[in-house]
Amino acid sequence: MDLRPRKRQIQSITGFTQAEVEKMENLLIESREQVCDSEVCKKLAKTFTRSKGRAGKPIAKWTEVQAWFQNRLVCYPSKDNSAEANQKLPDYTEGCTLNKANESSHIPKGQKDPALSDLEFEARSSKDGAWYDIDTFITHRFLNSEEPEALVRFVGFGLGEDEWVNVRKAVRERSVALENSECNKVQVGDIILCFQEGKDEEKYLEAQVIEIQKKLHDIRGCRCLFVIRYTGDDTEETIRLRRMCVRPSILGRP
Repeated sequence: MDLRPRKRQIQSITGFTQAEVEKMENLLIESREQVCDSEVCKKLAKTFTRSKGRAGKPIAKWTEVQAWFQNRLVCYPSKDNSAEANQKLPDYTEGCTLNKANESSHIPKGQKDPALSDLEFEARSSKDGAWYDIDTFITHRFLNSEEPEALVRFVGFGLGEDEWVNVRKAVRERSVALENSECNKVQVGDIILCFQEGKDEEKYLEAQVIEIQKKLHDIRGCRCLFVIRYTGDDTEETIRLRRMCVRPSILGRP
């Protein structure tokens, strides 16, 4: 099995990650006339701030998003014939209703904007057990066990890194980062993703919160400590909130 580390996301000199720049480029192509609207920029900045790619990084400000669009509009062409640039993230809700009668078909593309969609997904890679954001659901198939699998492309990775994943066991709605003021939403027993950064790789591994040590916040933000146990090997580690992403359902807690 190929166990080489996945390529790390490279942060651009503008302060946006590579994935964030790609989202804004796509939105600029599809909605050129609306991209500088303050409400659009605020919603996009909030999406960036809650993404796993922002873990450990400053929050995305909507004014910075708006300034990026304004600068790009000066020289951005009105049309872009690049097929890759116009590629949309498919609506996977349709893919969940697949059956063996249409197992050779491709999952249809949805109508949702890839930058603003509330339906974004992540999948667990069989190569390293880490979870990565899904860019595209390419196609699907059914195994002899009638378990559905989807061929996915991860955000920031190319054709050679496409991977078949079990839809029921290894695909779910994307985890999100919490703001400093939301640390009280995390509870003992929660399943979370923990950000790990090494010399050659960045990845998110699944873990369970087993202890929470409440601390006073200061100018640096949340200082609480979270003891976690990784589900892959049962090792334990103490982390801070900035390294954590949680299930979207946790955001609804008071």
